[in-house]
This record gives sequence, structure tokens and C-alpha cells, in this order.
Amino acid sequence: MASAGEDDVFERLKNKTDLAEQKRQQDELNARLYAQQHKSQERLGELIEDNTTLPVTISSVRILHANRTRRGFLERIVNPILSANREEPYTLEDALKEVGDATEKLNRFGIFKSPISVFLDRPNQAIASSSPTDVDVYINAYERGNYTIKTGTEAGASEADAYIHAELRNLFGGAETLNAHGSLGTRTRSAYSLALDSPILSNPDLKFQVNGFASSTLKSWASHEEVLRGGTSKLLWRSKTGHQHEFGYSGIWREVTSLAENASPTVRNEAGDTFKSSITHAWTNDKRDYPLLPNSGYLVKTVSELAGFGGLSGDVAFFKSEAESQVALPFGNTGITLTAGLRGGLIYPLSLPGQNQPEGSRINDRFFLGGPNNVRGFRLAGLGPHDGSDAVGGDVFAAGGASLLLPVPRVGKETPLRIQAFINGGRLLSLKGGKGGNVQNSLAKTFSSLTDELPSAAAGVGLVYAHPIARFEINFSLPLVIRVREEARKGLSFGVGIEFL
Repeated sequence: MASAGEDDVFERLKNKTDLAEQKRQQDELNARLYAQQHKSQERLGELIEDNTTLPVTISSVRILHANRTRRGFLERIVNPILSANREEPYTLEDALKEVGDATEKLNRFGIFKSPISVFLDRPNQAIASSSPTDVDVYINAYERGNYTIKTGTEAGASEADAYIHAELRNLFGGAETLNAHGSLGTRTRSAYSLALDSPILSNPDLKFQVNGFASSTLKSWASHEEVLRGGTSKLLWRSKTGHQHEFGYSGIWREVTSLAENASPTVRNEAGDTFKSSITHAWTNDKRDYPLLPNSGYLVKTVSELAGFGGLSGDVAFFKSEAESQVALPFGNTGITLTAGLRGGLIYPLSLPGQNQPEGSRINDRFFLGGPNNVRGFRLAGLGPHDGSDAVGGDVFAAGGASLLLPVPRVGKETPLRIQAFINGGRLLSLKGGKGGNVQNSLAKTFSSLTDELPSAAAGVGLVYAHPIARFEINFSLPLVIRVREEARKGLSFGVGIEFL
């Protein structure tokens, strides 16, 4: 006869055996269910494939779990796919495509968790109003949280900062987003912004944005600090072919202040306040497969600004335009890619209302060139006109570069890490003739000067890492062509950003 202790041992062994048997039975059940589900999905796929031309009527669309989103906002998305609102009848293939497009549109608002699932069902045939072709559509769209708050630090391109960012989503039930951002740093001393953007007519490709901001930036390359306060409003539109347009207005109070003791006469003459009132347009056509580390495709981008003309007011007047292009060419399936890019821009001075002659450009509006994110091998703003040790910017520039990107040995082409060999260069010039001259003749002389001599240039090698939020580069650069007073940088440099030449 077993003792009480032996009974406990026997009982525990029996329990363990029972649990093991239950687990085995559960595993077998899960395996059978998975196999049945897989077969059901295969049968569903075969059924759809065999019946793509079958006539279908979408009788209703229900979006589930979207509790904070306005009904009217959602109706603009789903009402057009109801058969009652269409003249042409559906086939099963057409219906599935339209439902998929509506689901993708919901996903692009950024207020729902991904993925958004869809299932179809037959309505109750006992209902007199139903027909054999009727289908009910159910969309499971779980909403994301109301807000996100992020804090962190960033470093790169001769700057480091700490930031806090808050985002409020679906503010009024129509996919509105309110973003608040604040940062303190070494170069951008402080920056604060508050932006609200909202889709127009429930269209994720048509948005309106309004933004207010204030910032203070130390521009050590020009011995001053720039303070900005103002606001912008934008209309953003993306076409079906992927072209993106931005139309905007900005009113910005600018101040050149906190001059260094050794500030040049040019910078001292620019000190003080100005108000810029301008309209802008930006166009982007980006067909690159992965913008931070493209393997194939191309980019074309233009940005234009008109300030102080006609009723725009302000105390600066000019037309400013920039253009950028990039192409990526793969070498088969080796992971080796050749990228090449060109950039250029000009400032065309205009006359303010009541003045006969145009003013020269101001340091706030001029172009600056050089640094780890554009013309590598030169210090930040190291190219172009200088007054003493101060970079004072230019009115016309052209820059270009080419990079050969190769996979790192033993790491593989699937990783976002590449070895880079590059050559880049550029010219940055002030407008010939200066203030009050004939602008057209001055521009012609300046453009002619761009090709008179070799561009300032550098070559080098380095490592590139494409993180999902930014691209990181560490390069060894060797300047090849340097002009008087330009500031080159031989040796190692580190860059981080989302745009590189």
C-alpha cells in the first residue's frame, strides 16, 4: 500500500501525463484547423479565379470598429462603390478591385491599424429586396491610438539636438492630424512648430495644411544667428501617376542678429529685420524604389518661390527656383548600383512696389553649398563667395555627383549597408553686376561664368547605411579643385539626412 507522499507523486505524474496528452490533442487540432483553413483559402482563390466574370451587386458596405471617425467622412469613401450609385454593373473581379482601392485609401489616412481586413458575405435571401447577385462587404478598420509622444536626440551634419514630438490623430473624426514639435540643439538653438493638416473631401491625396513656427539657428559659417517667426499654409495634391504638387503661402519675419565680433562687413550690412511674403510651388516625381538607398529609378523635383511681387507685400522681392534630378542604375542582380544627380538654382531679383530698380538678394535667401549632405569634401557652406572667413552665399549654383555603391563583402546585398566611391563638385556664384544693374544681363554673365572654369570638386570612399528614418554616411574625402577662400575638408566626415547628392 502506497503512502500519502507516494500518492502525491503518482497524482502529479498522472496530471503531467494528462496535460501532455491534452497538449498533443490540441496541437493535432490546430494542425487540422490550419490545414482546413489553408484548403479553404485555396478553394476561395480557385473559386474567385474561376468566376471573375460572374455578375455581382454590392448591396452594402460596413466599416467596423471605426468608432471615432465621422460617418460622413467614411461615406464619401464607400458610397461610390455601392452598385446603387453606379451605372455600370460589376463583375466579381471589378468588385474586388473597387473594394481593394477603397481599403487602400483608408489605409493611407494613417489613422487605422495595418493591415485592414475585408470579408464578403451573402445577405439573407429571405429578404424580399435581396437578389442572388447581392454581396455585403465588411471592412475591419481598427483605429490607432489618439496620440503619440516621442522624445529623443539626433546627431549629424555638425549638429546635435534633443526633441519632443507629439501627434494627435483623427482630431475631429476626419483624419485630421495635429503635430507639435519642439527641439533644442547646438546649431538650431531652438525650434518650435505647430501644424494641422486635414484631407479634403475624404481624399488622402488632397490635403490642406497650416503651420506656425519659431526658430533660432546659429549660422557659424556666416558669424550670425537667424531668428524666424511666421506661418505657412499649403495645399498638397498627389496625382494617380505619383506626381506630387504643393502650393503654399508663407509670411515670415526674419532677423539676422547676435553677430560675432569678427563678423565681416557683408554680414554686418545684412543685420536687422526683414519680412518675406511669398507664394511657393513644389513638384516632385519620385520613381526610385527606395529613396534613401535607391537601386533603380529616378527623381525629378522643382521648387519655385515668388516673394514681394504685386500684392504680396513684404520688404524683399525676388523669384527663386531650384531643380534637382537623380537616377539610379543597377548592374544586374549584383547589388551594385550607380547613382548620379544634378542640382541647380537661381535667384532673380525683382523691384518692390514703388521702386524702379530691384534690390540685391539678402543672406537669408541666398544659396549655400558644401557639406556632407551635398558637395562632400568641403565644409558646411564652404563653396562660393566669402567675405573674410564668412560664407555669404550666392545667387546661382550648379552641383553634381556620381556614386558607385557596392555590397559589403560577407554582409550581403540584402542589407542596407554599402561601400561608396564618389566624385562630386559644384559652383556657387554671386550675380554679376550687383545691386541695381540689368538683371537679365547679369544673369547671362553669371551663367557664362559657371562653365568658364572647372567646378570645385572632391572624390572619396566611405560607408553608407540606410536606416528607415535617415541615411548615414561616413566618408574619407580628398578635395581635387579648390578656389581661393573656399573651405575644403580632407579626411573623415559624417553625414546624416534624407537627401544626398
